[in-house]
Amino acid sequence: MEIIKFFQTGGPFMYPILVVLAIGFAIAIERYLFLSSTFRKTNKIWSQLTPMLKAADFQRAHQFTHKSKTPLAVVLNYGFARQRAKARRELVESAFESGIMEVMPDLEQRTHYLATFANVATLLGLLGTIIGLIQAFTAVAGAEAAAKADLLSASISVAMNTTAFGLIVAIPLILTSSYLNNKTARLVEVLEMSAVKCLNLMDDVNAPA
Repeated sequence: MEIIKFFQTGGPFMYPILVVLAIGFAIAIERYLFLSSTFRKTNKIWSQLTPMLKAADFQRAHQFTHKSKTPLAVVLNYGFARQRAKARRELVESAFESGIMEVMPDLEQRTHYLATFANVATLLGLLGTIIGLIQAFTAVAGAEAAAKADLLSASISVAMNTTAFGLIVAIPLILTSSYLNNKTARLVEVLEMSAVKCLNLMDDVNAPA
């Protein structure tokens, strides 16, 4: 097959690029599944919490979020704890912000590796090409004049395969990294909006009649 031939003629640097692709692919799948699952859990928890919040049953809501370890539950649990202590709005808002800061590392972890792996794949491809060209010119130097042109052309073609493969790996990794970063940002926006809605409901309850 052409793909197998392309890989085999690319030289030894094709293998580390393949390893980068495998690791990046595994990270991308894990992050996508985690973020998708978190979105579903967030929507489910919010739908369960909404009746409690509208009924101003913050004690029950606090007990509910305290039992869950999902990002939304962690964020709201901070605010409920302050609300039960009769804290001012500013302190409750600060508690929500602290909760968001706590869950952010879990939401963002490993995603940044994809951009790093994309750069590594590109650099490995360029390095493989440069080494291949050095070897090609070294081989041509000792060849007969009539065979130099054909030998140099074939060697350069093989050397360029490494760069091509590096770019083939790097481009999807960059696009995937961008997609996952956007997905994470949307999830953070959902958490922030939920915290704001919860805070407003608390204010409505605490407001003087």
